[in-house]
Amino acid sequence: MSPEGKAYQVIKSPSSHGKARQLAAQAAVEEASHPVEVTRSQAETQAKLQVLIESRAIWCAIGGALIGLALGFIVFNGHRPPLAGDDSIQVYGSIVGGVTAGLAFLLGFSLNTRLANIWLGERPRIRQIMDTVALLVVHASIAVMVSLGLFRVFQEAFIGLTVDYIAGAVLLAIVGGISGYFSFNSGARINAFTLSTLLALFMASGVLVSMIFAENPFWWHVMFSELGTGQAGLTSFWTFNTTLVVSGAIITTLTAFITRDLEIWSAHITTVKAGELERRQAGRRREDGRLPAVSRLRGHLSMHVSRPHIRMIRTVMIGMGIALAGVGMVPISLHHDIHVLFTAVFGLSFLVLLIGIPYLLPGFPRTFYLISYLSAAAVIGAAALWEPIGYYNLTSLELIGAAVLFSWMVVFIRNIAALVAQLRGPQ
Repeated sequence: MSPEGKAYQVIKSPSSHGKARQLAAQAAVEEASHPVEVTRSQAETQAKLQVLIESRAIWCAIGGALIGLALGFIVFNGHRPPLAGDDSIQVYGSIVGGVTAGLAFLLGFSLNTRLANIWLGERPRIRQIMDTVALLVVHASIAVMVSLGLFRVFQEAFIGLTVDYIAGAVLLAIVGGISGYFSFNSGARINAFTLSTLLALFMASGVLVSMIFAENPFWWHVMFSELGTGQAGLTSFWTFNTTLVVSGAIITTLTAFITRDLEIWSAHITTVKAGELERRQAGRRREDGRLPAVSRLRGHLSMHVSRPHIRMIRTVMIGMGIALAGVGMVPISLHHDIHVLFTAVFGLSFLVLLIGIPYLLPGFPRTFYLISYLSAAAVIGAAALWEPIGYYNLTSLELIGAAVLFSWMVVFIRNIAALVAQLRGPQ
């Protein structure tokens, strides 16, 4: 059954589904019927759905606050906990934040995938499970790392400060409430732009934690992969490699969002180009209505060049995700050659995307082609400064490459969103 058919059944069964589900299903039906244009009815349905998502997010915040409050009264009863350290608010806050963020995300993402963005639930089951687990780990990990870092900073600012069990419980309630609210919203409203932001935040946080807990303070003399070896310590080892594996899975999820929007734009561009080609060929037809062989060949070549190649973009980006996950699954201390191979595949795939973007996406703004070529030049120049020039070490090259990657990705996603918005017109 088609996605809009499933959503229609939800709308027609008000006794078994709440108002939020009915609105979400209605929005999915309208989007399937009008993937480009935004009708007035569709805009009104989406607005009502957003209000109900906010209501659910508030309930998640209340639930998370109650979990934090209850745990605080239990674990802090009878003593004054510090902000950071053993048996501190930092430790239990990270637990509360991770649990509430994970649960709230599952609730929001479930609503999103089953009703609002039904296309996510139409993919193979294994992909759905991988995406859900990866996104769950991302949201929970961000909450954990923010809690660990924030309370550590406050403890350094207020040295020796301890609080009573009531204040400790309230602080845990605040952590639980904030984690629940933002994670539910993130899951229910997730899109390409928010997902790329989460990916950058997750990778930066994971690598930073690995750097802080690295037992070898001179790891940066070699490269970032040194953080994923046993010499860096157990905490650094697991944090760094897990961050890479999960980030690789997130890139494949991000690819699904990006290519879906590109397919909407591509369908419009292909239709326009086909119409232009038909008008040009109208005067070249013979009396029997057929085109000369040369004109047909030119027409096929013209359509091939002017048609966006979404499948190739999907293949390259999924290859990048698999390669990044491979870098984490095969640490350099486990097998040097395979680790280097995965790293090379990731870097070369990114360069192919940058250099080939005019061929892959004809019709994109020319300024985006320019920024892609400048990004490719920056990566190649940075590599040359490492070898053969020897201006800096591999760690510096990896930092520059990561900065170029995420900067270009943000610009890429914003350009896609702008083109799709242009097709849909004023909302």
